[in-house]
Amino acid sequence: MELYIVLLSITVSLFIYLLFSSRRRGNNRPPGPTAFPFIGNLLQVGPILHQSLSALAKTYGPLLSLQLGSVTVVVASSPDAAKEIFQKNDQSFPNRPILESVAAQPNINDTLAWAPADHRWRNRRRICTTQIFTAQRLDLLQELRHRNVHQLIKHIQKHSASGTQVDIGELAFATMLNLVSNTVFSVDLVDPEFETAGEFKELVWRIMEDAGKLNLADYFPVLKRFDLQGVRRHVRVSYERLHEIFDDLIQKRLKQREDSSSSNGDFLDVLLDHCHQEDGSDFTVESIKPLILDLFIAGSDTSGSTTEWAMAELIRNPELMRKAKTELNQVIGSNNIGEIKESDIPRLPYIQAIVKETLRLHPPVPLLLPYIAANDVVVSGYTIQKGDQVLINAWSISRNPSYWDDPASFLPERFLTESAPDFKGRDFEYFPFGAGRRICPGLPLANRMISLMVATLVHSFEWDLPMGMTRETLDMNEQHGITLKKAVPLCLVPRSV
Repeated sequence: MELYIVLLSITVSLFIYLLFSSRRRGNNRPPGPTAFPFIGNLLQVGPILHQSLSALAKTYGPLLSLQLGSVTVVVASSPDAAKEIFQKNDQSFPNRPILESVAAQPNINDTLAWAPADHRWRNRRRICTTQIFTAQRLDLLQELRHRNVHQLIKHIQKHSASGTQVDIGELAFATMLNLVSNTVFSVDLVDPEFETAGEFKELVWRIMEDAGKLNLADYFPVLKRFDLQGVRRHVRVSYERLHEIFDDLIQKRLKQREDSSSSNGDFLDVLLDHCHQEDGSDFTVESIKPLILDLFIAGSDTSGSTTEWAMAELIRNPELMRKAKTELNQVIGSNNIGEIKESDIPRLPYIQAIVKETLRLHPPVPLLLPYIAANDVVVSGYTIQKGDQVLINAWSISRNPSYWDDPASFLPERFLTESAPDFKGRDFEYFPFGAGRRICPGLPLANRMISLMVATLVHSFEWDLPMGMTRETLDMNEQHGITLKKAVPLCLVPRSV
């Protein structure tokens, strides 16, 4: 019986698609490859989507149109097109289409990343921006984060003593997870020996990987109810487990607040304070869990991957590694191993340049989270119609040779000039954290954590590739997912300085 329903659904979808295609013929659409009946251009995009869309942009231009099933997707691959979308026409792109893998999580409308840009979203974002991600709030808990860095150093020292290799991405993820958990909950989620990191990494990566999969239900709405590829069932496990972990920590804090008037002063206390205010903040114990999940995913997965990419680039470029070590020894001191603090980062311009160049060459979310057009709007002379989905190819834009000299090379020096672009969303040739109203609000925390991690790893150890590997053969391929992850983990052998 289900087979007949699926066949009927496909037939109806084909009919709708033909009507849809006919209606759009002759409109001032952005150019794009010819679409096949029913499936559209689904067969013309590769598994690593940002790379295949970048290749298509070279043929069809910086604003191209694709028909993916019954959904029209417009892809912007130039700073000018991105500027028109984020700045000139920001009001026309307030919301995001909800992917089936994302819809599997509880209370989707309470997230910052995916919720519609209504008054509840604006209020939550305002509170996060003004009361969580301020310099004063971040400074308040930096000593807890420094303790996590010291744990990392001790762990790596054991491997250095035994001459064994470490997985940089695994350690970076675990440390970033603890940095975030101390900022939010004032506790470690990963033990000092990093043995519990595996579960969390698997949970988070399952969310990231499934969100980046080509799920037919996202492009043929009549198929949503069937979950033919099992994406919702697969990813729901991760969402529910993470919510269980957060709920346990929240309940413990609520009991602590009942028994004592003292406050931890962390993000959770800020959020719980708003849960008890009658100011229209719309915060409840249930509604803050999706928000906390956003912070953890953005802080651990993307920041951990960026740290791994940075170390991989430095291993491939030993002269740049030497420059970074020289700066650290001059500013921090060669005898003060492990004593780098977040407050030292402004005095380390070359470390900052390394982080910025890593974010340019390996943006954490290569295709920014999608947008959906609220109305017909003209961009770059073409019409994006109401309901069209819009993708911004940050990966392609940050490698555009019209704006970047030698764009495929890792050159931190390009960010040492006064005219170098910044990542705060005002320079449209470089916006790894997004731009416009939905720019990542956790940018200040992410920048601190990544810079601190990279500086600590470079300053505290010498690094060798495992036997038989060379920097020329180091695999730098990307893995499929909504975030940019190394296909082959970076494993290095640490040596004491």
